[in-house]
Amino acid sequence: MTNFSPEQMRELARGLDLSGKNFVWDIAKGSTAASSDPSTPEANRGYIIQGWAPQVLILNHPAIGGFVTHCGWNSTLEAVSAGVPMVTWPRYADQFYNEKLVVEVLGVGVGVGAEDYASCLETHRVIAGEAIAESIRRVMGEEGDGMAMRKKAKELGLMARGALEKGGSSYDDVEQLMEELIARRSSVG
Repeated sequence: MTNFSPEQMRELARGLDLSGKNFVWDIAKGSTAASSDPSTPEANRGYIIQGWAPQVLILNHPAIGGFVTHCGWNSTLEAVSAGVPMVTWPRYADQFYNEKLVVEVLGVGVGVGAEDYASCLETHRVIAGEAIAESIRRVMGEEGDGMAMRKKAKELGLMARGALEKGGSSYDDVEQLMEELIARRSSVG
């Protein structure tokens, strides 16, 4: 979860509009942007949720072609597991490292150009709507980077989900841990 200044919210709205792509936008209740705000993109291309949204459910819907994310670890894992490429917008904490993982290591994302690490609204440089739109179009484009990122994201999603199934590495590791804990409990008495 991250907070944007009113100016940044207007630029995000402009970026969504300029991208020409359909979108689902989750806006926190009481946020500076609302569905009645004239700066919000055309309603016929987007769906705005005010308040909590079922992110995992949304990311796993087949119509989702990309995810604009602050690169929190949970959101990053959810997008990778869903096989969805990302537009990365880190703000602070581990988010810049997570962005490097998504963009440079995994190759399933494009950054919006966020460079300043700070948790206060006033200290963040405002990212222009054009830059946001360009990043969205790159991730969701039908040629070059976009197709390659989406293909790689789908492959990673299959691998991540496979790790959770019986015989997968995560499944087996949790099973082994449970066996060790039960054995230790039995030996303690």
